[in-house]
Amino acid sequence: MSERKHALVTGGSRGIGSEIVKVLLSEGYEVWSLSRTTGEDAENLHYISCDMADRSSVEAALEAVVKQAGTVDVLVNNAGITRDGLIMRMKDEAWDEVLSVNLTSVFLTCRRISRLMATQRRGAIINISSVVGIMGNGGQTNYAASKAGIIGFSKSLARELSGRNVRVNVVAPGFIETAMTDALSQTLKEQIATQIPLGRIGKAEEVAQTVAFLASEKASYITGQVLAVDGGMAM
Repeated sequence: MSERKHALVTGGSRGIGSEIVKVLLSEGYEVWSLSRTTGEDAENLHYISCDMADRSSVEAALEAVVKQAGTVDVLVNNAGITRDGLIMRMKDEAWDEVLSVNLTSVFLTCRRISRLMATQRRGAIINISSVVGIMGNGGQTNYAASKAGIIGFSKSLARELSGRNVRVNVVAPGFIETAMTDALSQTLKEQIATQIPLGRIGKAEEVAQTVAFLASEKASYITGQVLAVDGGMAM
């Protein structure tokens, strides 16, 4: 039997992150999840408490992962928050917190884990952006900036690491069913669906399966790409 591969997922306890963890476990990975809270218990799943907005917390959690796992074959940067508001009324804190969690944490995790992957001369990094980072959205200048930043960051990192056989790609989800969308009325959901070419809201599993594909050898010749899982919203 081949040695089990190791994956690190940020924000893996809820929503899309939880589904990514579930799919990677089903693919045979041992998974470490960095998040403030823990999700469902599962075999070969390890939760490490981490405040993704706090640099020292992220760096300490990463060192714990490296110590426990030894190797990291797949890194998925999924942690993200929103603090929506029009720019004229947006407080500094709303900008700083979104950029810290959504973008700076990606820099921190990639900086540490890319060293490991470069030494191993193998690895796959998948950073979760959003169609908002491609299209923009009123009331989300902070969120859009962070998600667009992930795209530019990832393309640059893909160029840096390609010589070490480390691939870097981006998944940009559109409107996806989560606990947040469950709170919306059926009427509003139907209105949203009319704006999506495929005519429906996406499922978290569809994002997770895309991540698993990009992490696998099936995607061995793909790097520096942005794959929108959005039902055609950003086409």
